[in-house]
Amino acid sequence: MTIAAPDLPAMPPAIRPPARGGAIMTPEQARDPDHFPGLAVAIPLGIQHMLAMFVSNLTPAIIVAGAAGFGYGSADPREMIYMIQMAMLFAGMATLIQTVGIGPVGARLPIVQGTSFAFLPVMIPIVAGQGVAAMATLTTAALVGGLFHAGLSVFVGRIRVALPPMVTGLVVLMIGLSLMRIGVQYAAGGVPAQGTAAYGAGSSWLLAGIVVVVTLALSFFGRGIWSTAAVLLGLLAGYGAAVAMGRVSLAPVAGAGWIMLPSPFHFGFAVSASAILGFCLMGFISAIESIGDVSAICEGSAGRPATDRELIGATSADGVGTALAAVFGAMPNTSFSQNIGLIAITGIMSRHIVKIGALFLILCGLLPKIGALITTIPIEVLGGGVIVMFGMVASAAVSILSGVAWTQRTMLIFGIALSVGIGLELEPASVQHLPQTLRIVLTSGVLPAALIAVVLNLTVPERIGSAPAAG
Repeated sequence: MTIAAPDLPAMPPAIRPPARGGAIMTPEQARDPDHFPGLAVAIPLGIQHMLAMFVSNLTPAIIVAGAAGFGYGSADPREMIYMIQMAMLFAGMATLIQTVGIGPVGARLPIVQGTSFAFLPVMIPIVAGQGVAAMATLTTAALVGGLFHAGLSVFVGRIRVALPPMVTGLVVLMIGLSLMRIGVQYAAGGVPAQGTAAYGAGSSWLLAGIVVVVTLALSFFGRGIWSTAAVLLGLLAGYGAAVAMGRVSLAPVAGAGWIMLPSPFHFGFAVSASAILGFCLMGFISAIESIGDVSAICEGSAGRPATDRELIGATSADGVGTALAAVFGAMPNTSFSQNIGLIAITGIMSRHIVKIGALFLILCGLLPKIGALITTIPIEVLGGGVIVMFGMVASAAVSILSGVAWTQRTMLIFGIALSVGIGLELEPASVQHLPQTLRIVLTSGVLPAALIAVVLNLTVPERIGSAPAAG
């Protein structure tokens, strides 16, 4: 799942790009994905793309590590540092696959790939309290799910029909609702502090509040990179406050090495039917998101509809990027919508700009001291950022749903899917007598809601309840 950028006020491009020779770039060049605007423009805009997605890209790995029991507050965070590094490295690798292309794989458009939030409701039950050993099951399932996702690329036309805005909006809403508890939990002190007097302390909420306030202020009143990197800058403000409060120790940075190379099957290999089923089903949802992102960037920035080759290439790159990342212990990848918002602001659709951002991500992924520095961020500071990000996910869902023609039929489908999805997630013991595979799928929240909505939308005739719902 990607996090949509907040609505920004109309403004001129953040950087007015000179073309080669100092001439102003023509509208045709700005809309051309193959045009290279020169390093003077490409480097700062490439870094801006990286900053806009940096925090969102790392958060899923941190959440999964915390759920498994080797995250913040654990005795040995080395495996979490490895996951953080791989999140950066393979986001960069997947972005290169998407922008450069390998045969039919890759849209060859300025699409930034990053670690997906959408899979968290499936990943957390797999690893919850199971330690590092559970990561073998998760990464193996991600590998199979990624290959399945890539295979879906040949069916993109039929997939789009199955998921209208009512269904996709429901899926995005369920993802946001499923994860909001994590943000509050982190802001209050995290799992290690639960059951102690430190949990929910005023100092914890102060740090989280600083992040939220600074992020909102920059989003509303900032311009250019000050707005697009608002979450990152909010975290830096919270981190500075934590340093002033004596809450930060740089010992992990001093002990970290300078170079970290990825290791194949770092967490091992373990097959679980329930985990594989969950990842394959979520791969279907992720494919739809990628189709939407490609359509948005082509229609909004290039002024034309996306071609079949671009849709197929983007979807296959999503799956290949996820499978490649899983081999080396990283989380699933997907296209990031906030970076598409950046392209709308700058007015430049050059894929070469995004390639430069991808190279910066790869460089960061090879330097473990960066991952170690990230682990020094107090969990309450991260919680403030997570509250904002997951709130934005829910807001994006409301935006999608606002375009739905609400009738008695659509309201019933939406209501039943939402009720069952949230109910099963809140009360997992209600399906304790089912096989483990079904329990994991049903209690994820997202998957049962999505499946019910898709099935009902395809089977219930339009003529039933077609009149607009009463206001």
